[in-house]
Amino acid sequence: MKQYIVDAFTNKPFSGNPAAVCVMDKWSEEDFMMKLAMENNLSETAFIVKEEEGYHLRWFTPGSEVELCGHATLASSFVIFNYFEQNKDVIEFNTLSGKLTIARKGKLYEMDFPTYEQQEIPVTDDMESAFGVRPVKAILGPDLVCIFESEEQIRNMQPNQSKLAELPGRGQDVTAKGTDTDCVSRSFFPKLLVPEDPVCGSAHCQIADYWSKELGKSEIHAYQASKRGGHLYCKLLENGRIKISGEATLVAISDIVVNF
Repeated sequence: MKQYIVDAFTNKPFSGNPAAVCVMDKWSEEDFMMKLAMENNLSETAFIVKEEEGYHLRWFTPGSEVELCGHATLASSFVIFNYFEQNKDVIEFNTLSGKLTIARKGKLYEMDFPTYEQQEIPVTDDMESAFGVRPVKAILGPDLVCIFESEEQIRNMQPNQSKLAELPGRGQDVTAKGTDTDCVSRSFFPKLLVPEDPVCGSAHCQIADYWSKELGKSEIHAYQASKRGGHLYCKLLENGRIKISGEATLVAISDIVVNF
């Protein structure tokens, strides 16, 4: 089985968010996929099997299978478009989050994702203790999104992982208005054994939705301010969905030699 390592949301190797992508002839045991994800120790390992119509895509962190992952979807799209469907410009993935349509548009890969219902919740002392800075606002959907006063606070933040894990949400995202982009953010997933996700596409289903309403614009240029960094181009649609685009680059191709 071939495994591809792809850096997503960037055009430069060793930046953006790395994902492992495995294209299989048939499904292996879930235990094998979980162990391979742990062995890779990346925030996501994606597994793909061709179906009669499109592809079936699953995502695994080192801790569990997840319902949606943006950067590993982008990485998977890069692999399929460049190594399996070179003549196509649109592909579909069947996933736990339903059917996802991906379009190749020049150097960008445009993903059609769902948005989520979010509600504002009170800012708490526990949030301040976890982040080291008190948020000005907190919003809860699948992730907890905390809004801060400045980009500098986001870039310099050194959160307490154990205290983050006690906060609500699948993960904890922090964001502020950007200087050179519409917003900057970082994403933490201690509950999934991912201390910080370098560039998180699925988190921007919430982050870009928030800033779209806050700034009164449908297109949001977001920057994830992790050490690796990455750009996301987001467009909110009227049907409750969002298009998230980014570039990707190949880092490695390897053979998985263990039986599965």
